[in-house]
Amino acid sequence: MFFLRRHTLPDFPLTFGITLLWVGLLVILPLLALIVRPWQDGTTAILQTLHDTRVFAAFRVSFGCALFAALLDLPLGILLAWTLVRLRPPGYKIINACIDLPFAIPTAVTGITLATLYGPNGWMGKLLAHAGLQVAFTPTGIVIALMFVGLPFLVRTIEPVLQNFPSEIEEAAFLLGATPFQKFYRVILPAILPATLSGFGLAFARCIGEYGSVIFIAGNQPFRSEIAPLLIVMRLQEFDYSGATTIAVLLLLTALVCLGGVSFLRLRVSRGLVMEEVK
Repeated sequence: MFFLRRHTLPDFPLTFGITLLWVGLLVILPLLALIVRPWQDGTTAILQTLHDTRVFAAFRVSFGCALFAALLDLPLGILLAWTLVRLRPPGYKIINACIDLPFAIPTAVTGITLATLYGPNGWMGKLLAHAGLQVAFTPTGIVIALMFVGLPFLVRTIEPVLQNFPSEIEEAAFLLGATPFQKFYRVILPAILPATLSGFGLAFARCIGEYGSVIFIAGNQPFRSEIAPLLIVMRLQEFDYSGATTIAVLLLLTALVCLGGVSFLRLRVSRGLVMEEVK
């Protein structure tokens, strides 16, 4: 039997059981409750939610802006990680601390700050208004807010890989006549690609469920800048618990499918790199 095997860790069955207990109570049980709740009031509420065009418009805004923000964070995350690891610029510790700032400050503070900065009377908002651009209360504002909260995931995922990547390999590529683009594309990028995909998946998942930093700058206009998490809150305020949990389940399932696709792609890339090294 599995639990009767000898293990190097002391009291392995006990610690394994406690781990399963806590995972069940904190993760599995709430997810099961979320999945079961929409069916308690019958299928009518579920069908109404599935036929609501406003719901799918909110999903389009949430996933579209999350994907666009994560894609824009890719080059920024690689550049910041490279700068912190290889260049160590003046004020390194301050820059390093600022990258973790989205993890520390409340998301509502982020939203209020961005809305004040990019609003019609904000510092950046006035300059952009003169150029005929509006950021606040548009999907563009949502993308900026999501870029802010998603960027640390990419930087912190890529940074350890660059720290462990030997700089001698880069020097050898330079001595062999490789251009900076060739050095990045053929030497650095294959090494950081699995970590980059992991960071992209984490940033994308974080952006999908983001609420506090978005609602203050989004404008929350139905069919234009309304996100799915806000729609869940609105349904709860209307005491439509079946509708709210149905939207939450759809959001959860769609996010899991997207994350599963990213994980599968990362695994394929990692295996491809290993096979190339073997050859």
